[in-house]
Amino acid sequence: MTNSAIDIHNPGTGEKIDQVPIITVDELPAYVAKGMQGQVAMAATPAYDRQRKLMKLADLMEADTEKLAQLDAQENGKPIAQTRGEVEAAIRIFRGYAGEATRIFGRQFPMDAVPGMENHFAVTIREPLGLVAALIPFNYPIELYSHKAAAALAAGNAVITKPPTRCPLALFAIHELYEEAGFPQYAHQVLLGNRDVVAAIADHPDIAAVTLTGSTPAGRNVAERCARRFAKVFLELGGNDPMIILDDADIDKAVDAIVYGRLARGNGQICCAVKRVYATEGIYEELTTRLVDKTKTLIVGDQLDQSTDVGPLIGEDDAIEVEKAIAELVACGATLATGGERDGAFLTPAVLLDVPADSPAMAEEIFGPVVPVVKVKDVDEAVGLANDSPYGLQAAIFTQDINLALKTAKRLDAGSIMINGTTAMRAENLPFGGVGDTGGYREGIHDTVLDFTRQKTIVAIGALA
Repeated sequence: MTNSAIDIHNPGTGEKIDQVPIITVDELPAYVAKGMQGQVAMAATPAYDRQRKLMKLADLMEADTEKLAQLDAQENGKPIAQTRGEVEAAIRIFRGYAGEATRIFGRQFPMDAVPGMENHFAVTIREPLGLVAALIPFNYPIELYSHKAAAALAAGNAVITKPPTRCPLALFAIHELYEEAGFPQYAHQVLLGNRDVVAAIADHPDIAAVTLTGSTPAGRNVAERCARRFAKVFLELGGNDPMIILDDADIDKAVDAIVYGRLARGNGQICCAVKRVYATEGIYEELTTRLVDKTKTLIVGDQLDQSTDVGPLIGEDDAIEVEKAIAELVACGATLATGGERDGAFLTPAVLLDVPADSPAMAEEIFGPVVPVVKVKDVDEAVGLANDSPYGLQAAIFTQDINLALKTAKRLDAGSIMINGTTAMRAENLPFGGVGDTGGYREGIHDTVLDFTRQKTIVAIGALA
């Protein structure tokens, strides 16, 4: 094994939590070779047994809920109440994919639809893709890992997981449960590596597919590498989600959707968080007054304290980047109404008012607890500004007019539209993903298992003669 290791720290205190081995590019082929052995075993595992093993793993995770939640909070910075919720979501996801393992259906085709082929019999079956690499981001590592690993395993694939470098401990802890759950040896492996290792994963000829949630530049690099060898790639990338609030909106609900969908969830480090607010003139003053007041009540502090609303960002460098984005908005003419004070990796939730719609900082994803609010004339201007983005993950509209809401939803260029609710919403049974620089893929229990299979057509010539 490698002699290199990386220290994992609590981003709030700087305290060292643990040390984890980190592999080199030269060591990757050994993991892949073992993964190919695991793939043979997984492909030979009947669907009912894959279901049973996934259910057992979910049960073991449930028994370790508090341990996993504590690890996640310590290394990631999210408040403990939220990491408990993340573990609970992951357990549901594993159980959901366990059910899907027994619902991977083929099809029978009516060959009498083609003249001269009336006596043929044709079916399709679905087979595993092969060895799957799962590249996991730092913000919701347990939940997002579950969508990838559970789906691939349910379909009969083996998995190599590359956790986030700064917070891998919870995923290593889950990996330790696989043997007890009864999975074949090497059905699941976990390794830590740098960008060169990620590139080597995307380039490796024996890795059939790569699934990644992360930044758009990272996704583009992986996609380009996989394209050279025609490997499958599944991407869920950046977002710059807009929320449109019209004059007839329920202000309290809108404020809650912003505060709890951006500032007080995941420390603002969520791809589908509310990142741009467009409020019409008639509601702007009252909305922003209540938004600022509500934001000031949020508690920033130790992520292991049950009362904390906002913990530290994943690292001080990340907090500095968010601080720079706030300064850029202010330099463009925005008013910093509250927050924006940095202390190490901590950043007090910030609300910026009278933000120029054309500020360069509005065009990029700000990954932290920051809400810029833009005043607009009407829904048409808001939709135009909302769609003026290379990203298209989720969007939201607040109005009491359901007809207008549905019409606007059709006009918004995003993967999902929330009516009278926050964009920071994901249900595991819904397709999740977006358009443009968001990657174009959709991830969800009812879709992803099939994506991790390939179709094979079998034709019995003259079988019905």
